[in-house]
Amino acid sequence: MRRILLAIGCVAATLLTPPSLVAQQPQAARPKVLAFFTPGSELDHFLFAQQAMRAFGAAADAGGYAFAATSDWDALNDLNLRDVGVVIWLNDMPHTAAQRLAFERYVGGGGGWLGFHVSGFGTNAWPWFTEFMGGGRFSANNWPSMPARVNADDPAHPILKGVPATFVAPISEWYSWTPSPRANPDVKVLLTLDSSNFPLGVKNTLNGGDIPVAWINTKYRMVYVNYGHGDRIYSAPPLPTMIDNILRWLLSR
Repeated sequence: MRRILLAIGCVAATLLTPPSLVAQQPQAARPKVLAFFTPGSELDHFLFAQQAMRAFGAAADAGGYAFAATSDWDALNDLNLRDVGVVIWLNDMPHTAAQRLAFERYVGGGGGWLGFHVSGFGTNAWPWFTEFMGGGRFSANNWPSMPARVNADDPAHPILKGVPATFVAPISEWYSWTPSPRANPDVKVLLTLDSSNFPLGVKNTLNGGDIPVAWINTKYRMVYVNYGHGDRIYSAPPLPTMIDNILRWLLSR
């Protein structure tokens, strides 16, 4: 498969200082954010990845970080990750032992991670990642993709700044997990599907229960969000606002 590498965002100009002037201290290097994506994945997952890469690239300057994205999952290695502040999985997950072990070392050493939607499927074949995600495994989904009302569990959390206490999220495919991540005392849930949604779906139906949409495993510097399906996620303010907040929060810790 042809690998794609994108470096997105503004490049700062270098100014030459005349010898007669006092040399200025060099500007601190911006923290690096590296996103991984798979171009040949399910179309709705790739559409989201494309939108997200454009949004991260456009926000990099104001956010004070350097953003790059690659489709080469072998770049998930110790050498490439040594100076990366946050790794993002947009629409896939590592599939080889070498990639997985490098990621385990990265987050074990304090590296940050933001995972979207299908990246959570790693829980079904990667025991370490199941623990990393809080212990729950994917168990069901709704289909077709539909909008859903979600509730903020802790509106005062920095990640939820500017996010309404309850709102209708754009069309997505929503997952349920067994056991619920909330059962883990190390997990802090950020968003939850509202009970008014149920039954949610037509072909595949979510009929109820505790279904978190976004959470943190406080043992790591990580945030998982269940949304990331299709081209609607960036169509309304709450979820893009939350994504920006997540990245700022991860980079600040």
